[in-house]
Amino acid sequence: MSLGILCSGQGGQGPGMLDLLRREPAAQAVLDRTALVMGRDPRALVAGPAAAMHCNAVAQPLLCAVQAATWAALRPHLPPVRAVAGYSLGELSAYHVAGALDADELLRLAMRRAEAMDRADPEPGGLLAVRGVDRARLEAVCRDCGADIAIENGADRFVVGGRRPTLALVEQAVLALGAAVTPLPVTVASHTRLMAPAAAEFSPILAASGLQAPPLPVLAGIDGTPVYTRERAVAALTRQLTETVAWAACLDGLIEMGCTVLLETGPCNALARMAAERHPGLPVRAVADFRSLSGAATWVERQIG
Repeated sequence: MSLGILCSGQGGQGPGMLDLLRREPAAQAVLDRTALVMGRDPRALVAGPAAAMHCNAVAQPLLCAVQAATWAALRPHLPPVRAVAGYSLGELSAYHVAGALDADELLRLAMRRAEAMDRADPEPGGLLAVRGVDRARLEAVCRDCGADIAIENGADRFVVGGRRPTLALVEQAVLALGAAVTPLPVTVASHTRLMAPAAAEFSPILAASGLQAPPLPVLAGIDGTPVYTRERAVAALTRQLTETVAWAACLDGLIEMGCTVLLETGPCNALARMAAERHPGLPVRAVADFRSLSGAATWVERQIG
């Protein structure tokens, strides 16, 4: 039995996202350090207005900080990890979990990534979850409306990105096809052509950063294949800004890598639920499902045997 780690993306942040970390000294040390790097205490941000947590410039470093803090407290109590995959922004956190980025560099990169994405397009953008339509028909809608498929979660589960007026057209079109839609609480059109300026800005930042070759395989979001070198890590983290995230392929890739137990370590359980739906019978949970980090670690220990 081997453990795979899932790193959450944006959208799951909320007022209770630090509750499991309150009595974890290692996690609090990371949050203290985050306050110095960000210039804002993440605990104050979480206690503040909910809308602020969904602002891109806050959300990206905040979520990476929570991921790093959770991992600092949880890692000593887990068996060795076989592979790591991260959803959207979570792919950056995955390199921290894999040992390729320290917490400070993770936060700095998250801030620079958010800044680059906010500058990439002057028009308000967003993401729209679409369920119940196949890829071919959705691609046709996107071509007609000028949108892009940002994430593929399954055969009929996608996220579409674009400017807000464009997404309104997509919503109208897919509803007519019988699909269900859910606007996501993000403010940029991640993983679309609109982020080309962000990719051009972020790539040299990554290349000059402290990112190392991952000691553990990290699955590239764009195709679900394992990354072992620094050069490919830089390329994968750059390309995912403008290309579709193949999350279904990432989940399949974890299984192909030999992962038999999956644990999501971010502030929500969306990835765990998607993994359970795609691979029924696979032991998969999220840290957020438990009342304590020790409870999550105990569950993993029981599954691994």
